[in-house]
Amino acid sequence: MRLAREKRDRTARIMKHIFLIIVSCVMLYPLFWLVASSFKPENEIFGNLGLWPSQFNFDNYTKGWNALPKPFTIFYINSAIVTVLSVIGNLISCSFAAYAFARLKFNGRTLFFGLMMMTLMIPYHVVLIPQYVQFLALGWVDTYLPLVVPRFLASDAFFIFLMVQFFRQLPRELDEAAMIDGCSPYKIYWAIILPLSLPAMGTAAIFSLIWVWEDFLAPLIYLNDIKSYTVPLALRLFLDQEGQSAFGQMFAMSVLSLVPVVIFFVLFQKLIVRGIATSGMK
Repeated sequence: MRLAREKRDRTARIMKHIFLIIVSCVMLYPLFWLVASSFKPENEIFGNLGLWPSQFNFDNYTKGWNALPKPFTIFYINSAIVTVLSVIGNLISCSFAAYAFARLKFNGRTLFFGLMMMTLMIPYHVVLIPQYVQFLALGWVDTYLPLVVPRFLASDAFFIFLMVQFFRQLPRELDEAAMIDGCSPYKIYWAIILPLSLPAMGTAAIFSLIWVWEDFLAPLIYLNDIKSYTVPLALRLFLDQEGQSAFGQMFAMSVLSLVPVVIFFVLFQKLIVRGIATSGMK
């Protein structure tokens, strides 16, 4: 009886793993096809849906890097500047706001927290035009300021909510002990709360990095000079509506654009999973 039950359990586990492998392959097929197409000649990309190219064409990478009016290095640097500043701004401002909502007591805290949560339901397109008019009046259009400055003003309510949930799990006794020792709220934040919040900070950092690095709409609206283009805008330049589009070179540069995100995720995946898990516990 016991052996039969163990055999059924083993069979169930094997079937479950086979099913998950099949589903994973189906979900990852577009990524595999993108990587394979980056090595294919132009005439094979859409003529052959198989993954293995008839011949590996590395010219898509060498030519694609210098195919645009500016080398792709410029676009990588631009994206890196915007992304790094945005991540730093989100971590600093959102953690400050989350600390206030989670650990401090002040009048209207519940009301302001509810208003902050309501902003999650407002589509970005609703505030797009007012923001553009405001930034235009400030003379910030065609600069990185509209892409970076709002990040330093705790404009991403999702990260505030994520950190609030994490900060609430930390024992209140830590704050009380620190206050007895004469620590101010700022000292408590920097010396106690922040070091204990690395999982939540790592989760916010990776999500912020992915969203900003892959953002296409905001740079399209605020950046006009090609010298200031980020990677998503540069990839769009490979598509020519009047002439022949260089899909092979575009796919090659798309693969390279994924490298920083993949490396960052692989290095900090344990921290990310831990941050999501602990932030959701209450």
